[in-house]
Amino acid sequence: MKILGIMGSPRLKSNTDLLLDEALRGARSLGAEVEKIIVDKLDITPCREYYGCLKDGNCVIRDDMDDIYPRLVAADGIIVASPIFFYGLSAQLKALVDRSQALWARRYVLKNLPVSVRKGAFIAVGATRGQQLFDGSILTIKYFFKAFAVEYADQLLVRGVDARGEIKQHPAELSQAFELGKRLVGKIP
Repeated sequence: MKILGIMGSPRLKSNTDLLLDEALRGARSLGAEVEKIIVDKLDITPCREYYGCLKDGNCVIRDDMDDIYPRLVAADGIIVASPIFFYGLSAQLKALVDRSQALWARRYVLKNLPVSVRKGAFIAVGATRGQQLFDGSILTIKYFFKAFAVEYADQLLVRGVDARGEIKQHPAELSQAFELGKRLVGKIP
Protein backbone atom coordinates (compact mmCIF):
# COMPACT_ATOMS: atom_id res chain seq x y z
CA MET A 1 0.00 0.00 0.00
CA LYS A 2 1.32 3.43 -0.98
CA ILE A 3 0.50 6.59 0.95
CA LEU A 4 1.47 9.88 -0.65
CA GLY A 5 1.99 12.91 1.58
CA ILE A 6 1.77 16.33 -0.04
CA MET A 7 3.34 19.08 2.09
CA GLY A 8 1.99 22.48 1.06
CA SER A 9 3.86 24.73 3.47
CA PRO A 10 6.73 26.89 2.23
CA ARG A 11 8.44 26.38 5.61
CA LEU A 12 10.35 23.18 6.33
CA LYS A 13 9.93 21.91 9.88
CA SER A 14 6.77 23.99 10.06
CA ASN A 15 3.76 22.92 12.06
CA THR A 16 2.22 21.58 8.84
CA ASP A 17 5.39 19.65 8.01
CA LEU A 18 5.67 18.13 11.48
CA LEU A 19 2.03 17.04 11.52
CA LEU A 20 2.35 15.48 8.07
CA ASP A 21 5.49 13.62 9.17
CA GLU A 22 3.56 12.20 12.14
CA ALA A 23 0.68 11.12 9.90
CA LEU A 24 3.10 9.40 7.53
CA ARG A 25 4.83 7.76 10.49
CA GLY A 26 1.42 6.46 11.59
CA ALA A 27 0.77 5.03 8.12
CA ARG A 28 4.24 3.47 8.04
CA SER A 29 3.63 1.86 11.45
CA LEU A 30 0.94 -0.27 9.79
CA GLY A 31 3.24 -1.33 6.95
CA ALA A 32 2.38 1.30 4.34
CA GLU A 33 5.04 2.55 1.96
CA VAL A 34 5.08 6.34 2.27
CA GLU A 35 6.35 9.11 0.04
CA LYS A 36 6.42 12.82 0.81
CA ILE A 37 6.29 15.59 -1.78
CA ILE A 38 7.40 19.06 -0.69
CA VAL A 39 5.50 21.29 -3.08
CA ASP A 40 7.60 24.40 -2.41
CA LYS A 41 10.69 22.60 -3.77
CA LEU A 42 8.98 21.93 -7.12
CA ASP A 43 8.61 24.01 -10.25
CA ILE A 44 4.84 24.11 -10.81
CA THR A 45 3.47 26.77 -13.11
CA PRO A 46 -0.08 27.88 -12.32
CA CYS A 47 -2.82 26.68 -14.65
CA ARG A 48 -2.97 28.88 -17.77
CA GLU A 49 -6.31 27.51 -19.06
CA TYR A 50 -4.84 26.31 -22.34
CA TYR A 51 -7.30 23.37 -22.18
CA GLY A 52 -4.91 20.99 -23.93
CA CYS A 53 -5.86 18.49 -21.22
CA LEU A 54 -9.34 18.20 -22.71
CA LYS A 55 -7.84 16.61 -25.84
CA ASP A 56 -5.73 13.84 -24.32
CA GLY A 57 -5.70 14.28 -20.53
CA ASN A 58 -2.25 15.82 -20.49
CA CYS A 59 -1.33 19.37 -19.58
CA VAL A 60 0.63 21.17 -22.29
CA ILE A 61 2.83 22.86 -19.66
CA ARG A 62 6.05 20.93 -19.03
CA ASP A 63 7.28 21.20 -15.45
CA ASP A 64 7.41 19.12 -12.27
CA MET A 65 3.71 18.27 -12.52
CA ASP A 66 4.75 15.72 -15.14
CA ASP A 67 6.22 13.69 -12.25
CA ILE A 68 3.33 14.40 -9.87
CA TYR A 69 0.42 13.14 -12.02
CA PRO A 70 1.48 9.47 -11.98
CA ARG A 71 2.11 9.62 -8.23
CA LEU A 72 -1.38 10.98 -7.61
CA VAL A 73 -2.90 8.25 -9.75
CA ALA A 74 -0.81 5.42 -8.26
CA ALA A 75 -1.25 6.24 -4.55
CA ASP A 76 -3.67 4.14 -2.53
CA GLY A 77 -4.05 6.97 -0.05
CA ILE A 78 -3.17 10.66 -0.05
CA ILE A 79 -2.61 13.05 2.83
CA VAL A 80 -2.57 16.72 1.88
CA ALA A 81 -1.21 19.17 4.46
CA SER A 82 -1.36 22.95 4.24
CA PRO A 83 -1.08 26.02 6.37
CA ILE A 84 -4.04 28.32 6.01
CA PHE A 85 -3.31 31.69 4.42
CA PHE A 86 -6.25 34.14 4.36
CA TYR A 87 -8.67 31.22 4.88
CA GLY A 88 -7.24 29.26 1.94
CA LEU A 89 -4.51 26.84 0.90
CA SER A 90 -0.94 27.98 0.36
CA ALA A 91 -0.31 29.33 -3.15
CA GLN A 92 2.20 26.55 -3.85
CA LEU A 93 -0.34 23.86 -3.06
CA LYS A 94 -3.13 25.66 -4.89
CA ALA A 95 -1.04 25.63 -8.08
CA LEU A 96 -0.70 21.83 -7.79
CA VAL A 97 -4.44 21.51 -7.17
CA ASP A 98 -5.34 23.71 -10.13
CA ARG A 99 -3.00 21.85 -12.46
CA SER A 100 -4.84 18.64 -11.57
CA GLN A 101 -7.45 19.79 -14.05
CA ALA A 102 -5.66 17.34 -16.38
CA LEU A 103 -6.72 14.46 -14.12
CA TRP A 104 -10.25 15.83 -14.00
CA ALA A 105 -10.27 15.82 -17.82
CA ARG A 106 -9.07 12.22 -17.88
CA ARG A 107 -11.82 11.15 -15.47
CA TYR A 108 -14.82 13.20 -16.55
CA VAL A 109 -14.24 14.24 -20.18
CA LEU A 110 -12.15 11.43 -21.65
CA LYS A 111 -13.33 8.78 -19.16
CA ASN A 112 -9.98 7.01 -19.25
CA LEU A 113 -8.77 7.40 -15.67
CA PRO A 114 -8.91 4.09 -13.81
CA VAL A 115 -11.23 4.35 -10.83
CA SER A 116 -10.24 2.41 -7.74
CA VAL A 117 -11.12 2.63 -4.07
CA ARG A 118 -8.74 5.21 -2.67
CA LYS A 119 -8.88 7.44 0.38
CA GLY A 120 -7.60 10.89 1.22
CA ALA A 121 -7.09 13.00 4.30
CA PHE A 122 -6.46 16.68 4.92
CA ILE A 123 -4.30 18.31 7.59
CA ALA A 124 -4.61 22.07 7.99
CA VAL A 125 -3.01 24.49 10.42
CA GLY A 126 -4.22 28.04 10.98
CA ALA A 127 -2.89 30.77 13.23
CA THR A 128 -6.30 32.25 13.95
CA ARG A 129 -9.38 30.72 15.51
CA GLY A 130 -12.03 31.88 13.05
CA GLN A 131 -15.17 29.77 12.90
CA GLN A 132 -14.93 29.34 9.11
CA LEU A 133 -11.13 29.13 9.00
CA PHE A 134 -11.02 25.79 7.17
CA ASP A 135 -14.29 25.80 5.20
CA GLY A 136 -12.94 26.93 1.83
CA SER A 137 -9.85 24.73 2.01
CA ILE A 138 -11.85 21.63 2.90
CA LEU A 139 -14.09 22.18 -0.10
CA THR A 140 -11.08 22.70 -2.37
CA ILE A 141 -9.40 19.50 -1.17
CA LYS A 142 -12.63 17.50 -1.52
CA TYR A 143 -12.94 18.53 -5.17
CA PHE A 144 -9.20 18.04 -5.76
CA PHE A 145 -9.59 14.45 -4.53
CA LYS A 146 -12.77 13.91 -6.52
CA ALA A 147 -10.96 14.88 -9.75
CA PHE A 148 -8.97 11.64 -9.61
CA ALA A 149 -11.24 9.29 -7.67
CA VAL A 150 -10.11 9.75 -4.07
CA GLU A 151 -12.68 9.83 -1.28
CA TYR A 152 -12.22 12.53 1.37
CA ALA A 153 -12.05 10.26 4.40
CA ASP A 154 -10.43 12.10 7.30
CA GLN A 155 -9.11 15.43 8.52
CA LEU A 156 -7.10 17.11 11.25
CA LEU A 157 -7.75 20.83 11.63
CA VAL A 158 -5.57 22.78 14.07
CA ARG A 159 -6.38 26.35 15.09
CA GLY A 160 -4.30 28.89 16.98
CA VAL A 161 -0.83 27.57 16.08
CA ASP A 162 1.56 29.81 14.14
CA ALA A 163 5.24 30.00 15.18
CA ARG A 164 7.53 27.49 13.46
CA GLY A 165 7.56 24.28 15.47
CA GLU A 166 4.93 25.50 17.95
CA ILE A 167 2.99 22.28 17.33
CA LYS A 168 5.63 20.47 19.42
CA GLN A 169 3.95 22.13 22.42
CA HIS A 170 0.71 20.37 21.44
CA PRO A 171 1.36 16.63 21.87
CA ALA A 172 -2.34 15.83 21.53
CA GLU A 173 -2.41 17.17 17.96
CA LEU A 174 0.80 15.31 17.06
CA SER A 175 -0.78 12.13 18.41
CA GLN A 176 -3.94 12.85 16.42
CA ALA A 177 -1.83 13.19 13.25
CA PHE A 178 -0.18 9.81 13.93
CA GLU A 179 -3.61 8.24 14.42
CA LEU A 180 -4.93 9.89 11.25
CA GLY A 181 -2.19 8.12 9.28
CA LYS A 182 -3.13 4.81 10.85
CA ARG A 183 -6.85 5.35 10.25
CA LEU A 184 -6.25 6.18 6.61
CA VAL A 185 -4.38 2.91 6.08
CA GLY A 186 -7.18 1.07 7.89
CA LYS A 187 -9.84 2.52 5.59
CA ILE A 188 -8.11 1.30 2.42
CA PRO A 189 -9.13 -2.24 1.43
